[in-house]
Amino acid sequence: MKSKIALAFQKCKREKRPALITYTVAGDNNIQNSIKIMNAISRYADILELGFPHNTPIADGGQIQSSTHRALKNGIKLNNVFQIVKKFKKNNPNKPVILMGYYNLIYQIGEKKFLINCKKSGVDGCIVVDYPFPENKNFAEKCRKKSINFIQLISPTTSKDRMRKIIRISHDMVYYISMLSTTGGKLKVSAKKILQNYNKIRRINPKKNVVIGFGITDKTIVALKSAQGLVCGSFLCKTISNSLKMGHNPAEKLSKVVYNLKNKIL
Repeated sequence: MKSKIALAFQKCKREKRPALITYTVAGDNNIQNSIKIMNAISRYADILELGFPHNTPIADGGQIQSSTHRALKNGIKLNNVFQIVKKFKKNNPNKPVILMGYYNLIYQIGEKKFLINCKKSGVDGCIVVDYPFPENKNFAEKCRKKSINFIQLISPTTSKDRMRKIIRISHDMVYYISMLSTTGGKLKVSAKKILQNYNKIRRINPKKNVVIGFGITDKTIVALKSAQGLVCGSFLCKTISNSLKMGHNPAEKLSKVVYNLKNKIL
């Protein structure tokens, strides 16, 4: 039986467009708003990434850190993240949700308990930013046994030999980091160069679903729409921050932003 993530990519392939993958932080700026935001953007996003708040981020830029700060300030814990996913999935059972975060929160509750909670709440996949290959092989296999996708990361400095190994053991999605930067940085590399690197990865195994993340905004998304999937995160977190400052409804605003992003890649 194919995973919801694999089915989402299949649908996008039939429609001859990339998958639109959104990233927001769980509990930004509270549990209720987080669920409202997910419900609103799920109408246009193909896959939803949900970051679990962490006080010592490694790869997160300023926009995501602001979202994380708001969530942590409101007391959001890992258990709340699972509650948010469960409530979202109640009305959106077929929309894939990927949790993205850092390993020490998983380590604190234990891998077994983390994966049980993922399964119970309806999580479809995990990205653990600071748990690289090959150290993550055992955890990735535990995820596979629970029918949870473990998404491997590849960067511009990953060697071809290492790429081959990562892609060989990868599940239904591989995440290519477009540039050497924290999230939310201005795209420092041309779209042409990003796609050249991306296509090298794709040629290793054309059957694998490879997405591009970092630097994806309303201004850059069109130039990269030949990819199988595009991840937009910091741009959305910035939209939430601006909405809250202006006293606007972040879910309503984000819905329009994601709608516009989707239209740009059709």
